Amino acid sequence: MNRMIKLDGSHGEGGGQIVRTALALSTITGMPFEVHSIRKGRCEPGLKSQHLYCVKALQELSGAKEEGAELGSESISFYPGKMKARTLAVDVGTAGSITLLLQSLLLPMIFGSGKTRLKITGGTDVSWSQPYDYFKEVLLPQLAKYCEKLDAKLERRGYYPKGGGMIELLVVPKYKLSDYSSFQEFWSFLKENAPKISLVERGKLALVRGVSHASTDLQKAEVAERQAAAAQRALSKLGCPARINVSYSDSASTGSGICLWAVFENRHGEVDTANPVILGSDSLGAKGKKAEDVGREAAEGLIREVESNAPVDHYLADQLIPFMALAGGSIRASMLTSHCITNIHVVEEFLGKVFVVDGKEKTVKVTD
Repeated sequence: MNRMIKLDGSHGEGGGQIVRTALALSTITGMPFEVHSIRKGRCEPGLKSQHLYCVKALQELSGAKEEGAELGSESISFYPGKMKARTLAVDVGTAGSITLLLQSLLLPMIFGSGKTRLKITGGTDVSWSQPYDYFKEVLLPQLAKYCEKLDAKLERRGYYPKGGGMIELLVVPKYKLSDYSSFQEFWSFLKENAPKISLVERGKLALVRGVSHASTDLQKAEVAERQAAAAQRALSKLGCPARINVSYSDSASTGSGICLWAVFENRHGEVDTANPVILGSDSLGAKGKKAEDVGREAAEGLIREVESNAPVDHYLADQLIPFMALAGGSIRASMLTSHCITNIHVVEEFLGKVFVVDGKEKTVKVTD
């Protein structure tokens, strides 16, 4: 049996991402883990319902076993199984974040055993997590190189507090752990043959796209249109084409938001589909917050990322870390956040020393 990885849940930023990343790595490496002091420094420490749904989904996808996975528990032991190709429906409950759930599932789905289709119900656009449009338009284009098919489809928006949003995710892997006798053999193959994540240079800004959305009860007040218009005005300083689509959804709760992304050319004047440079920013509406402020906030966030001259925004950097660890590569980010540094720590607990980090240059590179 593989050795038990022991993790301190209060390390670094000390949030639930330690558990989510560990679940993903445990499933793909076959290494069991235990973690204590989960979310120790938070107002309500211990496991939240969204973490339990991560565990439950991996149990159904891989036959994993656990000890201590209860609401509020500050320790858990997880024993991974083998990924199976299947269709699975998951209800995260109320407005639990769908994209946070996927931080545990995406890595083993992409490098797992075969075609997997997920139908997930929960929050698509909620606080403290990337919105659905960022997930689809900024993160997934970086991971498509590892799949025969990688497709996300939004069925309905889900806002706080009732959630009820629905997305469907289809993953058909190109490189499958199930084809190899061990993880080490598979990992060696990936490092030699799989495309690397290479995001250290940035060319000219080509275009800006976005989605401004709201629940249908806000349509009369033209909330989505006002968010988009405010963002357009702020983005004019970038001097490039910007198109923001407007949409309304028959959601269970009142809500709104906007997500923007900037696409860059490479040094050859082309948009690189293998390693696309796409920066993202977003903002959520809230009771008493003007639609114009929501739009402007997202635009100003994107402008800051553009002005950083980095090819990776600070939200994306930490999410790429587990995939880089397996396939190799290097990135230069606008900021190396505590989430990013913590993710590096968790990865290296499973895989050993694999990264070289330069805090001054804001770069992360996988060692040869």
